[in-house]
Amino acid sequence: MIRIAPSILSADFLRLGQEIRATEEAGADMLHIDIMDGHFVPNITIGPFIVKAIKGATKLPLDVHLMIDEPDRYLKDFITAGADYLTVHVEASVHLHRTICWIKDSGAKAGVSLNPATSIWTLDNILSEIDIAIVMSVNPGFGGQEFIPGAINKIKELKKIIKERSLNTLIEVDGGVTPDNAKAVADAGADILVMGSAFFNSTDYKTLTKNLKQLLNG
Repeated sequence: MIRIAPSILSADFLRLGQEIRATEEAGADMLHIDIMDGHFVPNITIGPFIVKAIKGATKLPLDVHLMIDEPDRYLKDFITAGADYLTVHVEASVHLHRTICWIKDSGAKAGVSLNPATSIWTLDNILSEIDIAIVMSVNPGFGGQEFIPGAINKIKELKKIIKERSLNTLIEVDGGVTPDNAKAVADAGADILVMGSAFFNSTDYKTLTKNLKQLLNG
């Protein structure tokens, strides 16, 4: 089953509580939360305090994506705040295996994200240890960007490796996913589709989610 993970980066923060409730009522499977520090990516978003508030406002799993330098410094803060899935970037993690083990030992699901120019082979020695591999289909930092077509082949190649090794690792795709390209992304091998602008700019979250799930899952 393909999961839909709306990214609150594109939500109306003046109405964040209402947006979260509407997302949950629409049938979304999880909430994607982008954490940006202004260093690893050229934008600043939110911290653990807001994640904790979101955790108290929804029953949906929180998919927390750390787009930050030195992520190890903040792992405990975000897990304590309520992250169910916690993802770090391979480009920002010096001791990736240790980081992944710490996340899992703390009770959260662990993920690793790859920027568009980063090879899937950087995951070669860690793939069996992680729960999620995020393929970035835009350069991270801002919502509303267009999907990079080359991500499709990257997803296919990663899916092939996961199947060959009989792993349970899920592929998540983040960036520029819309109703127009969602089927192609899912057919390439994605298990989780992050949708930001395409979801929160729609006029009817429930209808959008229903139509997407029918299209992707039959």
